[in-house]
Amino acid sequence: MKPALDVRRVALTALAPALALLIALGVSAVALVASGHSPLATMQQMLGYAALPRTQVLIINTASYYYLAAVAVAIGFRMNLFNIGVDGQYRLAALLAAAAGGAVHLPRPLHLLLIVTVAVAVGGMWAAIAGLLKAYRGVSEVISTIMLNAISTALIAYLLTPGRLAVATQGSNNIGTPPIPASGQVPGIDLIPGAGTPVFGFVVVSVLVGVAYAVLLDRTRFGFDLRATGRSAPAAVASGVNVKKMVVVAMLLSGGCAGLVGMPQLLGASYSYSLDFPTGIGFTGIAIALLGRNHPVGIALGALLWSFLDQSSQILDLEGVPKEVVTIMQGSTVLSVVVAYELVRRYSQVLERRRVGAALSGGEPACA
Repeated sequence: MKPALDVRRVALTALAPALALLIALGVSAVALVASGHSPLATMQQMLGYAALPRTQVLIINTASYYYLAAVAVAIGFRMNLFNIGVDGQYRLAALLAAAAGGAVHLPRPLHLLLIVTVAVAVGGMWAAIAGLLKAYRGVSEVISTIMLNAISTALIAYLLTPGRLAVATQGSNNIGTPPIPASGQVPGIDLIPGAGTPVFGFVVVSVLVGVAYAVLLDRTRFGFDLRATGRSAPAAVASGVNVKKMVVVAMLLSGGCAGLVGMPQLLGASYSYSLDFPTGIGFTGIAIALLGRNHPVGIALGALLWSFLDQSSQILDLEGVPKEVVTIMQGSTVLSVVVAYELVRRYSQVLERRRVGAALSGGEPACA
């Protein structure tokens, strides 16, 4: 009985994101037909471009920081906290980490440790502000993190000016922090032959973060307390959990992970925080965390899917197809994933009631 139930549970878990993806494909197909383009030909073009070695490297590189952003969001979700501030947390962390890394010359291990420590500390402390406000003043973390995003944007604009943390780039109107020396850079990995560009070496850290997330949340007492508090704070209090402390710690962990989001790009490609540093990754992480259902493997698949859509869309302009169709696909995925999970949840409840009813009518224990 139990193996059958486990198989059914796994199937239902996989059904929701699959259903959401099918809905998104259907909406995108309608948009393509309405604009006079073939959905099948467009998908073939995207898949063909994604099969190129260089595109595959770009997909992996982009997915490496999408994954970190989604894990940062998922940590909050597991605690029933909505950390919308990942975007501001990682940008402020990347700026200060880049400034610290560009100001010193150290042996590689110490240099990298300094940069990553600054990033994690800044991201964690910035998120902890919202955690403290939530725990001790009852301020919604949604409101506080949105406001902190705006404050971090203004603070970055203030600091990223010549005479403070930025220097002018020769031959360009761009400005950025002083370049990080070679001792503070993470070498790439020649993972895909013929790509001509390496995979970010920091992708290894992304994988390790995923493993740590899975172990901490699902295999430790702390993770149990965190999930229990997220599901029912009164029940957690009755079992001896300090809810206020868990709120602050969860936001600290979420922010610390958010601080790592900019590191693949910073340490693997740009080596400086400048005006064109990637933005908006935190909001993408929210969508990917929802799509992956806060599970480390599901988040990884969602990050790769999102990265595939981002990178393969570049070929559409050259083929005369509006690449905004990818935005439609991503947006419809976010909307449909919530609907799909709700439909699957209700269907699961119907199946469970039928199982219990059949067990009771047959004289079997309902918990079998």
